[in-house]
Amino acid sequence: MAQLAITGGEPTRRAPFPSWPVITPADQAVLLEVLNSGRWFLADKVASFEKAFAAFQDAQFGVAVSNGTVALQVALEAISLQTGDEVIVPAYTFIATASSVAMVGGIPIFADVQPGTYNLCPDSVEAAITERTRAIIAVHVAGRPADLDALGELARRHKIYLIEDSAQAHAAAWKGRKVGAIGDLGTFSFQASKNLNAGEGGFVTTDDRRLAERAWSLHNCGRAPEGAWYEHPLVGGNYRLGEFQAGLLLSQMGNLEAQTARRTRNAELLTVLLGGIEGVSSLDPDSRITTHANHLYIIRYQAKGFGGLTRDRFIAALQQEGIPCSSGYKPLYKEAAFRTKFQDTSLVSPYFKGKPDYDRVCCPQVERICAEEAVWLTQNMLLGPEDDMRDITRAIRKIQEHAGELGN
Repeated sequence: MAQLAITGGEPTRRAPFPSWPVITPADQAVLLEVLNSGRWFLADKVASFEKAFAAFQDAQFGVAVSNGTVALQVALEAISLQTGDEVIVPAYTFIATASSVAMVGGIPIFADVQPGTYNLCPDSVEAAITERTRAIIAVHVAGRPADLDALGELARRHKIYLIEDSAQAHAAAWKGRKVGAIGDLGTFSFQASKNLNAGEGGFVTTDDRRLAERAWSLHNCGRAPEGAWYEHPLVGGNYRLGEFQAGLLLSQMGNLEAQTARRTRNAELLTVLLGGIEGVSSLDPDSRITTHANHLYIIRYQAKGFGGLTRDRFIAALQQEGIPCSSGYKPLYKEAAFRTKFQDTSLVSPYFKGKPDYDRVCCPQVERICAEEAVWLTQNMLLGPEDDMRDITRAIRKIQEHAGELGN
């Protein structure tokens, strides 16, 4: 096989993968429609999108908000999270899952993940529950639903809330039902990288009318759904989604099911192709996951299959072969933000048995995943032809054959 690109050879692939977002004439038309209507505020697009997306995700109620971080904050405020309450979150996720807790006065408690799924480990969650625990935030990492059976049972038994962080999981389904309202509340993001994209935007889903009304009020300056314009029963923010974004999301929704189906086919093919290569594999299958959103395709890398070549060196070589990839997250509790947030606090945490101290936190599976195993491919890479998946595997095989030339 030819010389590796990282050592001066020709790359496996020079053609770009599909670009993102996919822009259609319908997107342009709806933006012009909103523009020319002169109704850019609280007109019909937001209400139409709220109804459509809630129904699409099998939820009774939905509230569109300005971004995914705000969606988490609104969900936490909707359950009346109090200062010093603890919320269990995975240590393998985007910072917003935990920072939203801190921003509304709570204390994020980090739990480990399952090695075969990269999602919250129910045993680690249960070990972290204290008398101050108010909620679990289950993140559907990469668009793969977390174990909602086990986490839901834990939440019910301990009488705490289960919030689904579905920022990466548009159209994902667990046992035939789409995620977002299987727990007490769900949240979504429409940020530029997401499978449903308007640049920014977020959403809160629930089947609980009381929580839905609180979320609506909190996102709309504390107004009451049936109240007067200058009637404010709650202290809320202005977290409303704009008409332009709502119109764009309505248009983009028209492509979501077909794009999800294509991602699914390509992800399944890639899993089969990787199955023939020692040292790389996909996450573990689970028959309860009836739709995987595939916001990311995560490869599990084992250096022993590549002569001891480190994961980071493997990523560098794969990138040079024309396959964009990354190592993804680092353990979230290592972010300085949480140390800074709580260094001068007077809060006492039952979990920490004193002041929150994130230097004491260690989640072994997350540490290993972040340091040596995870390799991320983004969702747009799954939108092309099947030969794109074969290029990925050809590049990996090429690296494996020449791994001895790269050192460690």
